[in-house]
Amino acid sequence: METPTARWRRLLPRTRGRWAAAGAALAVLVGGGTWTAVADDGSPAVQREDRTLRPGGVEIDTSYFTAGGSGKRPAVLIGHGFGGSKNDVRAQAEKLAADGYAVLTWSARGFGKSGGAISLNDPEAEVKDVRGLIDWLAERPEVQLDAEGDPRVGLTGASYGGAVSLLAAGYDERVDAIAPVITYWNLADALFPDGVFKKLWAGIFVTSGGGCEKFEKRLCEMYERVAVSGKPDPAAIELLTERSPSAVADRIKVPSLILQGQSDSLFPLGQADAMQKAISANGAPVSVDWISGGHDGGDNETPRVEGRVGAWFDRYLKEETGTDTGPAFRVTRTGGIDSTDGAALRRGASSDTYPGLRSGGREIALDEGTKTFRNPAGSAPPAISAVPGLGGGISQLSSLGVGLSLDFPGQFGRFDSAPLDTSVRVTGTPTVRVTVKATEGRDAVLFGKVYDVSPDGRQQRLPAQLVAPYRITPDQQGKPIELALPAVDHEFDAGHRMRLVLSATDLGYASPAEPATYAVTLDGPLTVPTAPAVRTAAATLPWWTWGLPAAALVIAAGLLLTARRRTSTPAPDPALTDVPLQITGLSKKYAKSVDRYAVRELSFRVEKGQVLGLLGPNGAGKTTTLRMLMGLITPDEGEIRVFGQAIRPGAPVLSRVGAFVEGAGFLPHLSGRANLDLYWQATGRPAEDAHIDEALEIAGLGDALARAVRTYSQGMRQRLAIAQAMLGMPDLLILDEPTNGLDPPQIREMRDVMIRYAAGGRTVIVSSHLLSEVEQSCTHLVVMDRGRLVQAGPVAEITGSGDMILVTTAEEVSEPLAEKVAALPGVGSAVRTDDGRGLLVRLDGATTSRLVADLVRLDVPVTGVGPHRRLEDAFLTLISGGAA
Repeated sequence: METPTARWRRLLPRTRGRWAAAGAALAVLVGGGTWTAVADDGSPAVQREDRTLRPGGVEIDTSYFTAGGSGKRPAVLIGHGFGGSKNDVRAQAEKLAADGYAVLTWSARGFGKSGGAISLNDPEAEVKDVRGLIDWLAERPEVQLDAEGDPRVGLTGASYGGAVSLLAAGYDERVDAIAPVITYWNLADALFPDGVFKKLWAGIFVTSGGGCEKFEKRLCEMYERVAVSGKPDPAAIELLTERSPSAVADRIKVPSLILQGQSDSLFPLGQADAMQKAISANGAPVSVDWISGGHDGGDNETPRVEGRVGAWFDRYLKEETGTDTGPAFRVTRTGGIDSTDGAALRRGASSDTYPGLRSGGREIALDEGTKTFRNPAGSAPPAISAVPGLGGGISQLSSLGVGLSLDFPGQFGRFDSAPLDTSVRVTGTPTVRVTVKATEGRDAVLFGKVYDVSPDGRQQRLPAQLVAPYRITPDQQGKPIELALPAVDHEFDAGHRMRLVLSATDLGYASPAEPATYAVTLDGPLTVPTAPAVRTAAATLPWWTWGLPAAALVIAAGLLLTARRRTSTPAPDPALTDVPLQITGLSKKYAKSVDRYAVRELSFRVEKGQVLGLLGPNGAGKTTTLRMLMGLITPDEGEIRVFGQAIRPGAPVLSRVGAFVEGAGFLPHLSGRANLDLYWQATGRPAEDAHIDEALEIAGLGDALARAVRTYSQGMRQRLAIAQAMLGMPDLLILDEPTNGLDPPQIREMRDVMIRYAAGGRTVIVSSHLLSEVEQSCTHLVVMDRGRLVQAGPVAEITGSGDMILVTTAEEVSEPLAEKVAALPGVGSAVRTDDGRGLLVRLDGATTSRLVADLVRLDVPVTGVGPHRRLEDAFLTLISGGAA
């Protein structure tokens, strides 16, 4: 029987071997290869050969990976992302080599150790290099050939590397399969959508490439020209289009797995849609996979993605016809948080056919009427949707029920739906028809987005933080036009509203600097695609649910009883109403462990006005304790009560808790004050409850609040983060390593912030590894080791329980006198204090009363005697069981 790959070869004849002669000249070896063996657990040993090649006339740094035996095998080329190098894809290369492929990675022109200028995948530069690398693979004895000079080869890569995979398939008929990841189809359309300049992403491109001088001269001139004018010209659009896969759309005829990110304002889902339409029209197999992450951050599902790419190549390169390559369309859906580990819950949905972006349209009626708003002079301040380059991916927050976007009054028009009767899953691109007019015959530049608005109207969230730009020219104005809104996969719950917003500005894009007034009239409903053929995967059922019905009933009953015990919230304890925190018998086992505990039988209590230091070595269980305290994970045993209320994920009493854990993400272009306002707005709570001014006074940021956060020092950022945790003036404030990265003056300032906050009768819990700071700022301590409580109590009590005695004197103690004290029986040592008006005496058998008698005999002018021990000494003694 003819295999699928053989069928594609027969239907799509190629000119084989024509690159063989050119390959000998192009693949010129510059330096000798270096072979390295890569160890693996039980898998074939992977060898790596590093070489410098000149496949297109420029030195290209490459690595070649093979494993096991001398048999023929298919080859895979893996490209890297923009700003990276071949080292970024080494782990994937090693895995594919261990799975039986010959794998070649390389650093593209201008990156890593490769020479040349960045040409953005120019067919005569980067694409030419890839064709030369395929020539080189054709000469390797272990690589499987389809004809002379024609290796069996597939290409994959993310972003920049994904685009060159598509381009190579269009320019070189020897390519047999591709798997591009989060990449572009038309770079001009990606950076200049509808003629609007995507200025922040374009700037990040240039910066991550090393600056304009690292690019080919034409590209540098084009960027500077567009960046100054704020509007792409025809020459700029043509330059980027000719270097895009879309320029060779009719030539890409190989099996293609397209993986695109949902959290991606750089290369949105529409780019993948265009790929699928073009390649499938050429008769090739195509599968589309919408992953959770993207260029805006989030989970890029690397293990799953690499597994699917491997299966794709197994099917179309190794011709393993039994390999499951997955559905024609798959989308990762996110909703809620796993209370056991704080991770986002995800599940795949799929269909046997690709639905496109407009399948199953449903009409949603919106407000009628004309909305008039203004583009301000200089288009500032701009609205905020996605923020390119912001670590962590704020786009992921929208899928977890948190809104984080901003539209300024007077700069947008909005159209609301009625509350939805039923939930609506939108999968694709919503559309709407509008009539737009601008003053003075100018272009109208608008930004469209659809918000998910809560039933009470106090919270709105923007799915994936995406916005679509539109340039509406004077000849388009005054008549209905259709606007395509951002493609998303998002469920609007029953009772929620859909809100269409058209804004005059957006932080990521260039808007006209001239002020203008826009009038927008709705000409019909909002049409949302529902993709009815796409079904969310059901959770797999245990075998006994169908094999042993009786056992199933028993187990289900047991699970129900257990669930009720674990999820029902205990009644409030009136006796603890004024107690900020009481932890009783708290235990948490490590995941998948029967007897290994992260926290075990932990109990302590914190009172109002205390500053409690949570101490312990790495692995002591401090972070696990804090995560349970904040309701992020659920304890296995015991309970936590805050002001008498039992803590569960989402417990209402958590509104009285503020937390600063692992730093805070701020929008660098906004001022400190604007960041706090935006954060509080995202909580959906009334503005008057924020107490921003009070929190700022305690944090002590002064005039810096009016400056952009990007100008802040590390200490100022930390104080702003503390102020953010203080918003609403929570009665219990939790700070995890608040002094990380601060210099001594900044640490002192942070210490004062904590003390001032607790002075108002509130409570602070601080976890820190700086023992000297804890000693100076905390009133009480909880010391943990290996998950257990070692000691709890006032700082003075814990530090004062050692064998070091502080003797204070009325006058300065001479060195000879100190030596006499050190020579006394039962005294281990005696040293003068820094000011000379005292002695630190370490007892070695003598009692305190005996020491005092001996000091009087030596005529030492004693004014006081008491225990003295640094917290560091006490801490080391406690965690070593007294051995320290």
